Amino acid sequence: MSLTNASHDSLPYIDRPLTPSITSKATALVAAELGDTSVPHPSLPQFPSPNFSPFVEQELERISNSLPFTGGIDASRYEPQSLPSSSQEEDEYKKLLQTSYTTTTHLQNRLTNLTLLSNFGQNAWLISNSQTEGVLSSLEKELASLKEETEILNRERKRKQVEVQPELEYLERKWQEGVGRVLEIEVASEMLFRETLEKRRGGHA
Repeated sequence: MSLTNASHDSLPYIDRPLTPSITSKATALVAAELGDTSVPHPSLPQFPSPNFSPFVEQELERISNSLPFTGGIDASRYEPQSLPSSSQEEDEYKKLLQTSYTTTTHLQNRLTNLTLLSNFGQNAWLISNSQTEGVLSSLEKELASLKEETEILNRERKRKQVEVQPELEYLERKWQEGVGRVLEIEVASEMLFRETLEKRRGGHA
């Protein structure tokens, strides 16, 4: 199973810290690139329209309106029934007998399910836990391996940057010295040009 391990380690080890002005400019560029984050990216696929049954839509509407639940299964049929009085007709006895059969069947099914759960439920639960622990152990090993690879990569990257730091500093100094010499030459050239111009003007005078 593939995992994505994000590393928030800073990429540069030898660069100077950014100034607040540069940081604000970079943040502005990132914000301009991101645009409006509330709008989904155009490359994302369109979500399919939900197709709920009328009952589910009714329940969703009830929940959104914070209405109490009504209806459901009538549990009164499973409650003990009282015998009808002698003045009631035979149909009442038949109805009571049918309700009693329903209650008996429900209790028998419930007893069967509880017996099955008692005999096999524990083993199924233990097997499920063992499988989940195996998946978790595999993920933890993969995560530890990815972390180790990330640490090795960061150490190697830091080592290489530290190794070239003296050379980069030397090149930066040479660049600064070169820029300084160019400026000195430009200043000297400007002064020489002005002196030459003044001498020419003095000769014509």
